[in-house]
Amino acid sequence: MTRVMQPIRLLGIAGSLRSASFNRALLRAAVEMAPSGVQITTFDELAALPFYDGDVEAAGDPIPARSFRAAIDSADGVLITTPEYNDGTSAVLKNAIDWASRPPQRTLAGKVVAVMGASVTPSGARGGIESVKRAVRRAGSEVLDEQVAIPSVADAFDADLQLTDPLIRAEVAGLVATLAARARAASEEKLAA
Repeated sequence: MTRVMQPIRLLGIAGSLRSASFNRALLRAAVEMAPSGVQITTFDELAALPFYDGDVEAAGDPIPARSFRAAIDSADGVLITTPEYNDGTSAVLKNAIDWASRPPQRTLAGKVVAVMGASVTPSGARGGIESVKRAVRRAGSEVLDEQVAIPSVADAFDADLQLTDPLIRAEVAGLVATLAARARAASEEKLAA
């Protein structure tokens, strides 16, 4: 009997709100380079999420928080891009992770997550990447060791915010493929259990 492989669904989240963000451009590049059988949908409404507040949550999750959780629920894996601010991630991304980590849903628990980052600094957003990895791991996600950290972003992107560096493009494509493979394996493990 031949088994039909279902497409792998990844959710892409850019941790920057700026329209000309290198991290949003990095996520767009990942979407464009997704291999056959991998669908990446982006969640572009982080700005609509209110700051996490237990009182707000107790009164009932706001619609943006429910939408965010539903987007994560419908994905097999999550691909996050993050800037680096003061050796950490952006407030808007940390806030989104906080909403997605809350019980009883704990939407991020069990999800396979990969993280990328781009920065104007020589560190390549490594502080932001580690901050995100720490937070989603704490939320119960399986976090890939592999990552993409792009330093000195002006050298990697053109004036139209297209990722042009061939080595970095290969890294991004490799990370997306690795995430998709691990997400597929995790989905199959759940079905077999």
